[in-house]
Amino acid sequence: MNAILALEDGSIFRGTGFGAQTESCGEVCFNTSMTGYQEILTDPSYKGQIVTMTYPLIGNYGINHQDMESWRAHAAGFVVREVSPIVSNWRADLSLPQYLEQSGIPGIQGVDTRALTKKLRVRGAMKGFISTQPISDADAIARACGWAGLEGVDYAKEVTHSQPFLWDEKDTQSAEFDLVRGKNVADARNVRLPLRPADIPIVAFDFGMKYNILRRLRQQGFAVQVLPATATAKEALAYKPAGIFLSNGPGDPSALGYAVRTVQELTQTGIPIFGICLGHQILGQALGGKTFKLKFGHRGGNQPVKDLETGKVEITAQNHGFAVDPQSLPSEVAVNRINLNDQTVEGLRHKTKPIFCVQYHPEASPGPHDSTPLFDEFRTMVERN
Repeated sequence: MNAILALEDGSIFRGTGFGAQTESCGEVCFNTSMTGYQEILTDPSYKGQIVTMTYPLIGNYGINHQDMESWRAHAAGFVVREVSPIVSNWRADLSLPQYLEQSGIPGIQGVDTRALTKKLRVRGAMKGFISTQPISDADAIARACGWAGLEGVDYAKEVTHSQPFLWDEKDTQSAEFDLVRGKNVADARNVRLPLRPADIPIVAFDFGMKYNILRRLRQQGFAVQVLPATATAKEALAYKPAGIFLSNGPGDPSALGYAVRTVQELTQTGIPIFGICLGHQILGQALGGKTFKLKFGHRGGNQPVKDLETGKVEITAQNHGFAVDPQSLPSEVAVNRINLNDQTVEGLRHKTKPIFCVQYHPEASPGPHDSTPLFDEFRTMVERN
């Protein structure tokens, strides 16, 4: 089937449709990762975004049911140069086109993704419209221009789990996989390493949380009580947590005033707090700072971040279109990590309270595992307090 991608500046990209026969509006952005399309599609942070993959061949290892990052796919659309016609992986359950069709997400292939990415880098992320159904160019452009955009929009309420729950109560989802060989292994996909006891209770606010964050927290020995994005400080403290975690999520952080007020209350309790991505932006606002929209955001598995305290450089996985303004922060908050590409804030630490956060994703494993020790740091901070 024919497909079309229209941008608000009047650009038209044509290709072949795959996935669902439908149409959708969203912010058109690009991701530089070579793999990880399943994690990208199911990351709630991509709510309201049409994702362009810069790597030319996508889909060769299919989709499996074990590596999902949330309860459903959230991206508004998917743009690639070429979808692999063959799925070759022993863990695959279905193909990428099949998954997009099941999820109601339109995809387009045959697009010059290099040209599209260059346009987005020069002009910035733009409003777009994608369709795998017949539509005129003029109507497609009008649909793109008519979309409201991401600024000022609260998507966290749409992607959060609506009810509290205890993560992995039976310890069946969090342990790391153990690769085994041989013909006598009955279920090689489910052989896992032992988990340490869950001996420290924490509360995690779900603003659009990736499941691998929950897996990492459980691997550190945390019993994780997950709360909806709208939970209050009183509701969180009722669980008597030894630590507070603030998750990633989609949309404009400045639209989450209710979450900022909740976190402001929690910063006064002395309980250690750790935030990732949107959680970092919410925490930055709760500590007195402001956020702003980036030109085209940071999305990929190769973003260099410098730790200003140690001088070390981490290669990180990122997905965000907003950032904390360092000039707006009070003196008691230190910027301890920066992005080496554009010098934007990548980490904050309170100078006197057990509070820290990062803009990137230490739970992700795009190749390097440079940032994984941040979960150890959170565990140490909680034990110390």
